[in-house]
Formats: sequence, C-alpha cells, structure tokens
Amino acid sequence: MIKLNFVKDKQAKEAAAKAAAGPGGPKQSPGEIRLAKDISELTLAKTMTINFPDGPSKIAHFIITIKPDEGYYKQGKFTFEFVVPVNYPHEPPKVKCTQKIYHPNVDTDGNVCLNILREDWSPVLSISSCVYGLNFLFMDPNPDDPLNKEAARDLTETPKQFELNVRRAMQGGRVGGENYSVVT
Repeated sequence: MIKLNFVKDKQAKEAAAKAAAGPGGPKQSPGEIRLAKDISELTLAKTMTINFPDGPSKIAHFIITIKPDEGYYKQGKFTFEFVVPVNYPHEPPKVKCTQKIYHPNVDTDGNVCLNILREDWSPVLSISSCVYGLNFLFMDPNPDDPLNKEAARDLTETPKQFELNVRRAMQGGRVGGENYSVVT
C-alpha cells in the first residue's frame, strides 16, 4: 500500500477546520472522501510512480508514470495525467497520455482507449483499477479496440514491424508520418 501521509494529514486538518467552523462549516463531498480513500489505498507496482503537481492538498489532479520492465515498451517512460471529476465515482477520471506514443490504444493526442474509462466504468471501480488498466495496456496492447488503427494493424498483421515501429518511436523517430519524442 502506498503510504500517503499527506492525505491523512489533509483529512485531519479538514476535520479540525470543520470542528472550528461549527455545523455550518465547509464539508467534504462524498466524491472527495472516496477519492482520498482510493488514493490512500493505492498500491503501485515498482514500475509506477505518482506525483501531485498542484501539491498534496489537490488530489483530484495527479500524474502516474509507468516504466514498463517487459514487453514492447520495455525501458520506456510514459506519463498519464489524471483529472478526477467532481462526480467521482459516478463518473470516471479523465486520463490522458502526456506524450505522443506509438500504441494501438493511445492516439497521437494522448487519448486513451481503455473500456473502464468509458462505457464499462462503474462506481465500484477505483483509481487503482484505472492505473492497473493502463499498466496492462503496455504488457498486452489491444488491437481489437484501437485508437491508432495503423499501430493495431501492424500489431496484428506484422508483429515484428510493430516492434520495430515502437522502438523507432521511443527513440524519437518517425513512424507513419508522425514524429515522436524520446521516451526513455
């Protein structure tokens, strides 16, 4: 379990502020409470890190970095920005890859095709579900539900070419008319 002491500290400070403000003071929404719980219970693999760019009190916006240690994307470093909506957990977090990557399930604008971030989202899912779903996309890209159709076709029809294209893109090369930046 990732120990995020600042989440617990934040909750303690907010509880103290509520007590000081009296019964009409500011309250945490159910979504904020659930998000704090999800973050505090998040267990990250050794290939993942989390960062809160707006500070520890702004947990609705965070960055997950994934450094795959196997598969096509081994030795890469990929960052995903999470923005958690006010209606969480009734709405999924908005997730975007911050760099351009050659992947069947991520388009060149960073949009991610992961079913639990769209039609299969349910309030019983958590931030952990999303993080592990992203990690799984690097271990086993899904050519059957692509955003990048060229990458999906290469993965299905010519896996060796797909592997070469992934390496070329990760090294800052050009693939299929797109320029990529180094991601290692």
